[in-house]
Amino acid sequence: MSNCALCGGEDATPYVVAPKEDEVPLCATCRDGAENGPTEDPHWQCLNGAIWSTEPAEQVLAWRLLNGLDAVWAAEVLETAYLEPEVLDWAQAGVSSSDEVVHRDCNGTVLQNGDTVTLIKALPVKGAGFTAKQGTAVRKISLEPDNAEHISGRVEGQRIVILTKFVKKA
Repeated sequence: MSNCALCGGEDATPYVVAPKEDEVPLCATCRDGAENGPTEDPHWQCLNGAIWSTEPAEQVLAWRLLNGLDAVWAAEVLETAYLEPEVLDWAQAGVSSSDEVVHRDCNGTVLQNGDTVTLIKALPVKGAGFTAKQGTAVRKISLEPDNAEHISGRVEGQRIVILTKFVKKA
């Protein structure tokens, strides 16, 4: 038996990272998360390190699991993580469902996690005491998984939620 590639746990068994045939050893908890979606659990903090693996298959699994978590820390990890374009394509290819929420900018262009958008109008930021100026670039956005009209990103050092109708893809 080998150790889990994501968390280092024992008794890991091979898991195929679709749509490719690459295998990664996963413990029972990580396997369940990969197959059924992760739950809000401290166990998933292991993804902080796994996303930086040198193995593309491990990066793909970490990216998919982080996207499945509805937690601020997971979005922040995804915001700072970098995957080679072909690895990101592989990660996104394995994530699809008929009820998937599609985020579109003001022009109808599909947005993805990590995109850069530009504000098309000045937006007062509630609770932060400033106005995000028209033309401000928001880099490495995160999509809100349950609402197609909301994205989040950093403006003037603060993480804010922005309506997609006020942005255009850069």
